[in-house]
Amino acid sequence: MDTSAYLSAVVEQTNTFADWVHGRDAAARVPTCPKWTLADLVDHVAATQRMVAMLVGERMTEPSRAFAGYVPAPTDSDQWRAWLTEGAAEAKQAFESVADDTPVWDPSGAAAGVPFWSRRLFGEVCVHRADAAAALGMRYELAPEPAVAAIEDWLDTMTSRGYWENKPDFADAMRGTGQTLHFHATDAPGEWLARREPDMVVLERTHTKADVAVRGPAAELLLVLSRRRPLEAASTLELHGDRALLDHWVGHMDWVTDP
Repeated sequence: MDTSAYLSAVVEQTNTFADWVHGRDAAARVPTCPKWTLADLVDHVAATQRMVAMLVGERMTEPSRAFAGYVPAPTDSDQWRAWLTEGAAEAKQAFESVADDTPVWDPSGAAAGVPFWSRRLFGEVCVHRADAAAALGMRYELAPEPAVAAIEDWLDTMTSRGYWENKPDFADAMRGTGQTLHFHATDAPGEWLARREPDMVVLERTHTKADVAVRGPAAELLLVLSRRRPLEAASTLELHGDRALLDHWVGHMDWVTDP
């Protein structure tokens, strides 16, 4: 997917999310993010999209003003649909004003800028729509190709140099001596090998033997890797190898689970 396709998908996914949460109980708990209410979830999704729209639209190479520009979501859930759809539209418009090589700050350490944020917004809303589904009893569906793209975003961001350097607890937990985990989507092209090294997690897109392997439909693989569904509840996934290694990996994938 290119930047334009990602942003079109962000709008589509956000519109579905907005329809689900509109007018619902703001105090409803979000079981996949135990410290959050539905209001926290809506606020997080909308604030992130507006922050990125500012970063990209104003071509910021330093993020403090975008962080400081946080505007809370309305407390009245009857206003949520408009708030969310407007924010997604603003983000799409911001990306239309820049090129992929426009300098924009990003936290990955790779200076990926515009392409990083287009994919990040997509992965973000895909995962948080799963949170909304869990809170509201909705059925979560995501087509195989978009699900692969969301997995790519999740794994690439979590194994980035920037994430490693800015999350010392995560880095300490992920240090290894070459242990390998293989993730394989079976309904669309997508395979990843994560190798735990002393100073980083190396991510490769390849098919090879590993200490533990998980394979199955991309949407369900996304939910397990992002800690939105326990492996025991993911009946379509196959596990081969060291379950403890997988549990350790998933157990430390705690990004965006707290407000």
